[in-house]
Formats: sequence, structure tokens, C-alpha cells
Amino acid sequence: MRRLPDFGIASVRISPLRVGRTRELISDGNDGLTFQLSSTAGLARQLGREIEVEAGQAVAMSNADVGTFDFPSASRVLALSLSRGRLAALVRNLEDTLVRAVPNDNQAVALLKGYIGAVDDLAANATPELAELVVAHLYDLAALALGAVGDAAAMARGRSVRAARLVAAKAFVRRHLHHSDLRADSVAAHLGVTPRYVHMLFEPDGRSFLEYVLAERLARAYRVLMGDATRSVSAVAFATGFADLSHFNRTFRHQFGCTPTELRADARRDSL
Repeated sequence: MRRLPDFGIASVRISPLRVGRTRELISDGNDGLTFQLSSTAGLARQLGREIEVEAGQAVAMSNADVGTFDFPSASRVLALSLSRGRLAALVRNLEDTLVRAVPNDNQAVALLKGYIGAVDDLAANATPELAELVVAHLYDLAALALGAVGDAAAMARGRSVRAARLVAAKAFVRRHLHHSDLRADSVAAHLGVTPRYVHMLFEPDGRSFLEYVLAERLARAYRVLMGDATRSVSAVAFATGFADLSHFNRTFRHQFGCTPTELRADARRDSL
């Protein structure tokens, strides 16, 4: 489980199984919550409630109370370990949200899933300030998924929804760099927002959407050129989304101070 301040993440694949908190386990003093998302349906029992949780839905359960969750078939499970007190500060009547299925179409859950990648990408020596910022975003998204309202919801949306959407937008770009026609429209359709909103997401970072796409393409081309000597420069250019070879050579030289061919030649000389 990845641990951050007041936060933990576990992503596992399990066979048909019953998991939960027994009377012996709850004596460990853990009064936190587990926010669980699984790829298959299951049955949650706790606090006198019994609910069917459909595949892709989320559910929050208490670590301080006896309860079980039955997985009738093999499942991929993402479990977030959350501080009850920290989440209670964001969600009014938090206890009423426990053992209640969060619908599949909950936008905050979708953003939360995408933002988990930001935790995985944190370097081991990440500053405490960066780690805390990521955790704050994750709590905001979990709170919105559970029904945060009023000032807490407004703060969460202003502070964290944009951050999560930017993470999702960048991930989409990296997955589709090989498409030469990659535009903000494609990202907007994926996120369910407008192309103008996509451009606005990137503006505070000091680099426009198109500048980000170009930088990612050049960085990927550099890695491929250095790691695969069997591919021609033109093949690398087209594979990383450049539709024009001269444009690729020109922007590559501007970024790295040499042409792709010169980079290859230098790498060969260094390897001798």
C-alpha cells in the first residue's frame, strides 16, 4: 500500500473472497474509512446495512466497525485508506454516507481514479508540501464522491477538480501522441468538457496545450532515438505524431541543440 500523510492506496487483484473487519481486527484502534472501487459486483454488510455494489461503483466502509464485503468472482480492487476526521470536515453527516453505493456515473469517482496516477508518479523524495497537496486533492475528490455540499464542495471543485482534470488531460495526450491530428477537441470529448476549457486547464502551468503536446512528442522521440537504433528518423517522427519531417527536424534541433540524425551519430560515437 502506498502511504502518504493521512492516506493510503492499495490496488490488488483478488479471487472470490470475503474481506472485512472482525471484532478482533477492530481492536487495533483504526477508526479510519476504506473507500473501495472494484471491477466486479459485490455485497457489503456493515452498520446494520446490506447493499449490492455493482461493478464499477464505489462504497465507503468503516474500519472501526465489524463488517464484510463479499467478492463472488475475481476482481481488481482499488482501496483508499482515509482519515475519518479529515473527511468528516468536508462531508456533512459523513456516517450517513457509509455502506451506500456511489453510482457509476459519479464524475468525482472518475476523476479520483484518474488522479491516483499522480500518487504513483510521486518520487520517493517528493517534498512534504507536494505530498500534502496531492493528498488534499484526493480527499477533495473523495468528499465530492460522497456528497460534499456548500463551502466544502465549492472549495473542492476550485482546488482539486481542475487538478484532476489536468492530470487526466495529460494522460490522454500521452496515450495518443502518435495521432498527428491530436487536438484539444479530442481531449475535451474524453473529459466531457469544452475545447476552450481544455486550453484553460493548461494556461496556469505557463505552457499552452499545443506546447505541452509538442514537448511530449519531442521527449518521446528523443527516448526512442536513443533506445532503438533500428528505427529510421522518419519512422520515429511519424510514430510520435509528427506529420511533417522537416517540422520534426526543426523543432527537435530547437529543443535539443542538434538534429535527430546528429543525436544518433553522437550516441554511436559514445558507444564505441
